[in-house]
Amino acid sequence: MSITLSQEKGKPCIYCTLPEILSREILGNSLAWAFPTNIPITPGHILIAPRRCARTFLDLTPAERTAVFDLVDKIIEVLKKVYSANGFNCVWNEGKLAGQSVSHFHLHIIQRKEGDTGLLGYDPRSMLYCTGDREPTSEEELQEELVD
Repeated sequence: MSITLSQEKGKPCIYCTLPEILSREILGNSLAWAFPTNIPITPGHILIAPRRCARTFLDLTPAERTAVFDLVDKIIEVLKKVYSANGFNCVWNEGKLAGQSVSHFHLHIIQRKEGDTGLLGYDPRSMLYCTGDREPTSEEELQEELVD
């Protein structure tokens, strides 16, 4: 048996080698698989990963990207039925500075519904959107950035 090494310090990739993670597969296709995380933000928090050990989204082949997103559609439908979810956070962390803790690309699918307690201390909107602690960028500046 060959051991898949993550791209981080030559350690074995946990998504490729740990039996307890591999046994969690709930849905898959030839290029990607879905499994529940052991540290869910909300019940039903699912990870979707390529079967091949690829660190980032850009490392995925076009076929692997398609395979991952084919599973997104199916997982969301299941989470709607099982958890009565009416919203979703779909996100991946890419690179250590962005919070990627496993060097194997994985997409988080987090079901949301009214009154859940997920993401209270870690709201992606606080990183992605202007939160009032900084001035919006003017249209002129944005146009200058596009030209540069």
